[in-house]
Amino acid sequence: MPCISSTFHTSHKFNNDETVSSPAFADSVSEGDIRWIKSVGDSINVDDIVCEIETDKTALPIPSPYKGFLKSILVEEGEKVKAHQPVFIISLERPDSQGVKIDEQATRIASDIPESNIKLSDESQDPLKNANHSNDQIISVPQLPESVSEGDIRWIKNVGDQVEVDETLCEIETDKTTVPVPSPNKGVLKEIKVEDGSKVHAKMPLCVIGSEGLGKSTTASDIKSTPKQSPTSTPLNMPDLPKVPRKVSIDIKPSFGETDRTNIPSGVIDKKPEFFPPFFNTSQKASQGKVSPIQKPTDDISPHTISGSRTETKVKMNRMRKRIAERLKQAQNTAAMLTTFNEVDMSQVMALRERHKKTFSELHSGLKPGIASFFVVASARALTKQPIVNAFVMEDNSHISYRDYVDISVAVATPKGLVVPVIRNCENMSVADVEKNVAYLSDKARKGNLAIEDMDGGTFTISNGGVFGSLFGTPIINLPQSAILGLHAITKKPVVINDKIEIRPMMYVALTYDHRLIDGREAVTFLKSIKNYIEDPASILLDI
Repeated sequence: MPCISSTFHTSHKFNNDETVSSPAFADSVSEGDIRWIKSVGDSINVDDIVCEIETDKTALPIPSPYKGFLKSILVEEGEKVKAHQPVFIISLERPDSQGVKIDEQATRIASDIPESNIKLSDESQDPLKNANHSNDQIISVPQLPESVSEGDIRWIKNVGDQVEVDETLCEIETDKTTVPVPSPNKGVLKEIKVEDGSKVHAKMPLCVIGSEGLGKSTTASDIKSTPKQSPTSTPLNMPDLPKVPRKVSIDIKPSFGETDRTNIPSGVIDKKPEFFPPFFNTSQKASQGKVSPIQKPTDDISPHTISGSRTETKVKMNRMRKRIAERLKQAQNTAAMLTTFNEVDMSQVMALRERHKKTFSELHSGLKPGIASFFVVASARALTKQPIVNAFVMEDNSHISYRDYVDISVAVATPKGLVVPVIRNCENMSVADVEKNVAYLSDKARKGNLAIEDMDGGTFTISNGGVFGSLFGTPIINLPQSAILGLHAITKKPVVINDKIEIRPMMYVALTYDHRLIDGREAVTFLKSIKNYIEDPASILLDI
């Protein structure tokens, strides 16, 4: 990724105004599209992000080098900007337009109130501003990994909430993982500077934590429990309006005969209802008192009648899910994917697990040997024999990169999407070593604690859909890898063994590979090697 200079150019000070220009771009970047975060008149502190310049490679935030107010925007939203182009003007003085405004209704109400009782101070209108600011702390976005430039924020706490030390305030969803932002102090969340769902960058201010709460006279519960006065409520000292007695009364008496209409005011009976069911004639008035037999509703339900709720809920796709969708579609558009299948007899592996599970658990802190661990070891051995499956086509499509190591990605389903942590150097691991790594990474994935380093790289992927009951499937390659192994559910099936029919636990396995690089012979030979290792686990020890 090209390096982008962060030096910003400003004009000489004139009438307390400062012009801020776009920084110098790298040689490979000539221009970008601007996206504004602040608006004209907004209060700005030093290093507050005013706008972003989105280039082909990354999004470049432009912070304010001064404290003041955004006086003018020189480039409209979405327009292209070049290096050293003036972007906005910062005023070091408060603009007149930011003064306190009083609407017409407030003016009319205040006209009868003594001038001494009117307070137009900003602090009197906002209890949060009366709090002691001496111990307030601004919380910023933590440092993100080099491969991640931005993320979407999701707030867990609200303004006024009490927070404890290390309690999570919000989460930043990146393309690969979710980064929690904890509170460094105990206090009250006084201000949120970035709206939920917005993009954030490293070191960008997020919120303000007040270590002394909201002050002695006002608490967060007081603010939440105090009802706001509606615009139509009675102003101060205004005379009560005279009450108007009700002149119309409707006396409806239950009867099995004619309804007594003497007390019903005129116009109520003759009023045409606004809605008629489909079996009524909408041209007929209710005052006629009779309904024709054709229009009489029946107890039969129309075959076109739809019962039940038909609502729809629109939910914003989180950043990780969007990135997964992009990667899957990229794999379909890039690789020439082909899938080959085989069937594996799991009798030997299952018998081995059953025979040694107690001893294995005692020696390895309660772990149990899993089916996936045997396939990781078998795949690592097979990859060393078929190095083309462990290779990949480079981005220029003119070179092939061979690896002398085996890093296997194990797909793990989490509530936020599919993640693929990597077990490194599997070619030197035993089943116990693999099981420890799988348990450790799976636990981190489900808790949302996976780091970028846990998912970087990988030369081959194993996806186990059998844990969810999948019987058969064709997995999609995880680029830039060249192959992926799909495991499925184990089912008992009749098979022919030595010319006899026996019931064996069988599993379908699928290998999807990039046909640009791997020929059918290599792919089938590779999958056949995995089958042989699983059906005869002793061959792994003998390396045959």
